[in-house]
This record gives sequence, structure tokens and C-alpha cells, in this order.
Amino acid sequence: MEKISKDIISCRRCPELIDYIKKVAEKKKREYKDWIYWAKPVPGFGDPNAELMIIGLAPASHGANRTGRMFTGDASGDLLMKILHKYGFANQPFSISKDDGLVLKNCYLTASIRCAPPNNKPSSKEIEACSEYLIREIRLINPKYIVLLGRVAFDTFFKIFEKVYGYKIKKPNFKHGLIIKEENTPYIIVSYHPSQRNRRTGLLKEEEFEEVFKKLKDIMKSS
Repeated sequence: MEKISKDIISCRRCPELIDYIKKVAEKKKREYKDWIYWAKPVPGFGDPNAELMIIGLAPASHGANRTGRMFTGDASGDLLMKILHKYGFANQPFSISKDDGLVLKNCYLTASIRCAPPNNKPSSKEIEACSEYLIREIRLINPKYIVLLGRVAFDTFFKIFEKVYGYKIKKPNFKHGLIIKEENTPYIIVSYHPSQRNRRTGLLKEEEFEEVFKKLKDIMKSS
């Protein structure tokens, strides 16, 4: 896992994304003017022996691109950590900085790509260039349960499915709350991404997001 993290941090496969995250770090947000931004690709975070892997979209420009840790310092991380703490996967309900004392229990957080993309919209080329790291993480951790946050994570996961598990399956239609179980693969649970935008537009309510983890806990107890 340490080798994967080092490879991610040193990755320069997408020069346009490296340029973008550095420009974000130079410009900053006014409320973070005293921060020294991470401004590098962001590795996964959590328990390397976890049964649960959560795959998101990408680091947020002023979230993980600033703090250097997945789902840390942004609205998505605020809600995710609140729910993970409630269901026993985190020791605290907040994720503010790398030195805030957060410890994940039986849970590992990662993403489809590791550099913050402009407007949270990575290109297919960028996703493909970054997919090697996700493949390596899944193979190494070999999770029993995977939660896919959002359509990009959903599409990315099923694009690399054959490389990870050695056989093809037909990609299902994206649907919040969908549960998928194929032979010799993890339970897969699909969710809308807990982004601030999705919640502001009403696409995802907090109770609907929490329901995903209620289902997960039920599956974990019975499997």
C-alpha cells in the first residue's frame, strides 16, 4: 500500500491536471489563504485490511487537493464522515485535516482519479490514465464490500471490472441504492455522490445517503 501511495503522489501522467491543481493552490480560497495546499495527486486513505472500500469521484479542488487526504476538508467529506462514524467505520464524525486524529475502521477511501479536475469533470482519458492505481488498490485490499459514490465511480469500476476479477459482466443501469452481487466478487452498493451540489439540488437527501449504509450493515451482518 505504501508503494501504491508513493506512485500516486509522484504521478505526472496528466500534465493538464497537475497544472490545474497547482494553479488552484496558488490562487486559493479566501478562507484558506493561510493554508499551504497539498497540490499533488492524493492517495487512498484508511485501513489497508478493510472489508469495505468506498470509491468516490476525485479530490475536491479546495478539499483533498488542499489537505492531502481523501474526503477531507469539504462538504462531501463532512457528510460521509458523519455517516461512517454513526455506523462504526470512523472514530470521529469529522474530517478536517491530516492531523485531526481521524482513524477509519475496516474502511478504505479512494477515488476514480487522484487529481482534482476542473468543474469536477475528469475526461475519459484522465480516468483511464489513473485507473491503474484503483486496480492495484482493489487487488491488494480485496474488499468484501464496495460502495460506489456517483456515476463516475460507477462507470470507472465497471470499466476496470474485467481487469480486476478476470471476467466480463454486463454493466447494470446506475441507480441509487442498487445492490449487485456477482460470483466471487464483493457486494457492490451504488449511491449518488454526497456532494454539496447533489444535496442542494435535492438529488440526494441525507437520509437517503444514510440508507445506503444501513443496507450495507445489514448485508455485512448476514453475509
